[in-house]
Amino acid sequence: MSDYRTLDWSVTDRVLTLTLDRPDALNAFTVTMADELVDAYGRASDDDAVGAIVVTGSGRAFCAGMDLSVPGNVFGLDEDLALSPAELEARYDDPAVVSGVRDTGGRVSLAVYECRKPVIAAINGPAVGIGATMTLPMDVRLASTQARIGFVFGRIGIVPEACSSYFLPRIVGMSQALEWVYGADILTAEQALAGGLVRSVHEPEQLLDAAYELAHRFIDHRSPVGVALARQMMYRGAGASHPREAHLAESLAMWHASVGDGKEGVAAFLEKRSPEFTAKASQTPDVFGAALRP
Repeated sequence: MSDYRTLDWSVTDRVLTLTLDRPDALNAFTVTMADELVDAYGRASDDDAVGAIVVTGSGRAFCAGMDLSVPGNVFGLDEDLALSPAELEARYDDPAVVSGVRDTGGRVSLAVYECRKPVIAAINGPAVGIGATMTLPMDVRLASTQARIGFVFGRIGIVPEACSSYFLPRIVGMSQALEWVYGADILTAEQALAGGLVRSVHEPEQLLDAAYELAHRFIDHRSPVGVALARQMMYRGAGASHPREAHLAESLAMWHASVGDGKEGVAAFLEKRSPEFTAKASQTPDVFGAALRP
């Protein structure tokens, strides 16, 4: 998929700007947008012209949540499929279950989680519901002073989604996460900053420049494979049951890095010059064995 209906894809100086592009609908989330985002993150992960990703919204909103104007079941669920946990596990990849039962936003969050590139959210305006939760698996969130963020599921009788029950407590702590979900309040950018959800708050005209500056800090004169491995190791290590799991992955990652770009990195350090790394993120080695299922 290359021609997106709900997204804009633009790469400059190895930074992909992925823009949610339904401004007339405040970039409201649809099943089509979900499918396109899953495709875009996979495409960016494999594209060595992309070093980092900045995600933002077109117009005055980041994403106003699920498009509730769609007729029928707006979440695209099959109301005749009532599965037990065991049945869902057994039929996880069944196309009927993927489209009719599995959480649409969760498929997007898993695509972000599996991505080999740093992902930065530039929250330029309202970001509620899936508009807020889709940013949680991203590495860093920056917000405009005009941003308004809300985990508002309780207002319409549903539950947190997009793997937010995994990510949100890890970012802000359990008590803060529960308060925000129970309260279903709309947070200002400053409240989100105080709660630890966003890294920094910027004037609207400065937001993207700040995000791009951060992206280049992450990728300039850095090994793409080293960055990809570090990202995967941090996320997987955070969910490991024992530090031995981290030790195993780090041992293999260090071996691959040391015999690859590490040689150039050490030489550049000793010669007091900028390194010229040649390894490609698209060829990142597997250091985890049985990888977590996307």
